Amino acid sequence: MTLHPQVKDRLTEIDKIVLTTHDSAIRIISKTGALANPADRDHCLQYMTAVPLIFGALTAEHYEDSFHAAHPLIDELRAKMVVEENADYSAAYHDPEKRSIANAVQVFFNDGSATDQVAVEYPIGHRRRREAGMPLLVEKFERHLASRFPSTRCQTITQLCRQQTALEALPVHKFMDLWMI
Repeated sequence: MTLHPQVKDRLTEIDKIVLTTHDSAIRIISKTGALANPADRDHCLQYMTAVPLIFGALTAEHYEDSFHAAHPLIDELRAKMVVEENADYSAAYHDPEKRSIANAVQVFFNDGSATDQVAVEYPIGHRRRREAGMPLLVEKFERHLASRFPSTRCQTITQLCRQQTALEALPVHKFMDLWMI
């Protein structure tokens, strides 16, 4: 997503994209070839890189069959990706004190120019970035509530979830009633 502003107007000029990661990512989520369904795409490092480069975001909708089928550029960019292991990333991933999930991306263009390499050691969902991730998680929760319930119900659920004592005191069946459409 960080590189999107630099590449969005040059997507057809991309020569290659170098993904630098740890050994487990290469073994588990580095995939080439056709991706048959949303689960395949959700577990593909190249897919999870191509979509944000093109669109500047990666949401659940981006994994759906209809979205993927409508955007052949995703697979074109995936075909230009080279995945390399960084031994330090692998060591930090396996180190129980770190449990880093480091990855880096660099885009090279046909004219010989390139973006800077952008590296992230701990992505937003990592336990070491809980403080940065919580506001985004709350925003996502509220956005999804609003897609299903009227605003007054959203406010009730949100306020209750923010008050741990009140939430714990509420009988389960009353909490579940709030989720009924």
